[in-house]
Amino acid sequence: MTPLDEIKATIKTGSELFTYQDENLKYTLLDFWKWSVSDILSNATRGRLAEFIVATATNIDINIVRNEWSPYDLITPNGIKLEIKSASYLQSWYQKALSSISFSIKLARHWDSATNKVSLVPQRHADVYVFCVLKHQDKQTINPLNFDHWEFYVLATKELNNYTRSQHSITLNSLKKLTVCVQYNHINDAIIQRHLLNKP
Repeated sequence: MTPLDEIKATIKTGSELFTYQDENLKYTLLDFWKWSVSDILSNATRGRLAEFIVATATNIDINIVRNEWSPYDLITPNGIKLEIKSASYLQSWYQKALSSISFSIKLARHWDSATNKVSLVPQRHADVYVFCVLKHQDKQTINPLNFDHWEFYVLATKELNNYTRSQHSITLNSLKKLTVCVQYNHINDAIIQRHLLNKP
């Protein structure tokens, strides 16, 4: 059997129509997007939203489709590989109390979508980690599209590799001991500055 090449995704407009038996239906791709990802507070969607926020802050071309299978989440125009983590005090579901903020920082084996092979050695594949906290704590007014509702913590991978308490997760309190929070308009500068710490 001949191997099948990787399919490269292209940017869609949302106006694309679903079809059945060679006939256009009334449903568009935008309908699917609205139905499937309108809950931007949910864990899965919030993670992608955090990636989008950092992408816009670092001038990444958002007209190129997000790479689902890359060993890191984003790469900046100047070649810095980023891992994006997100957390929120508030969730879509009922809560008795605010959620505790912590992030997974586990080493991972990379699966290469071009070869369908998994790397043998787990590691951190990004140069810099950006920890995105949806800090707003009022369910009546929270809006993940409002960048003022977020704060961001940036660490070089080298700093995480040297983190002594755990190599599996890190809490917000621990992050605050290693770095300061920045607002949206300072994310890019913080990434560049932190990236310098990776150098010998």
